[in-house]
Amino acid sequence: MAGATPTTYSPSPTTRKTKSLIFRNDDVDWVRTDGRDFHQCRPAFFKIGAVNAAAGSAYAEFGNTKVIVSVFGPRESKKAMLYSDIGRLNCNVSYTTFATPVRGQGSDHKEFSSMLHKALEGAIILETFPKTTVDVFALVLESGGSDLPVVISCASLALADAGIMMYDLVASVSVSCLGKNLVIDPVLEEESYQDGSLMLTCMPSRYEVTQLTITGEWSTPKLNEKGRM
Repeated sequence: MAGATPTTYSPSPTTRKTKSLIFRNDDVDWVRTDGRDFHQCRPAFFKIGAVNAAAGSAYAEFGNTKVIVSVFGPRESKKAMLYSDIGRLNCNVSYTTFATPVRGQGSDHKEFSSMLHKALEGAIILETFPKTTVDVFALVLESGGSDLPVVISCASLALADAGIMMYDLVASVSVSCLGKNLVIDPVLEEESYQDGSLMLTCMPSRYEVTQLTITGEWSTPKLNEKGRM
């Protein structure tokens, strides 16, 4: 049509999808998704002797986090290894392909094997099995948050079930810093929003810490609050 203004295409503005926050930074009264208090752990379930073929084993559930650990040995170390008056500890942590919401996401935690080794090594009396090796295999069946502390606690029971001499059982717990709050034993969703995390592993009867891992930014008052928890 003569004199008509040519039309032009204008794309409609797109709405950027953002993840809904579980709390506001200035909100100190928000409620955790599972209804727990900030300083309350999830209900826990442990069972030893879960794998018949292993020297010792244990199964653990903390909420939706499910872990099974098998211990083999002590058995003769490989000939390629140098002679040692103390025993050796090998640790491996792996995830099933269906453990995480995103398939194969568990492969992001390759450092868990070495962290498990560090957490357990100080509690095991290695001198009681010289020239031999103890193998610890942990499998995360379902990842629901705070996976490594559950793995460590479960592995400690599996070692005891295998008759491995230890100074004490090992217990582990993690704390997340979410805004102005510290929450103990965080679930997967809480971990995705955390500003920092702290994992403490200890031998309760001896009041000894075997491992302390801190990520993110922590102020001195926050660390003191964590210590009181």
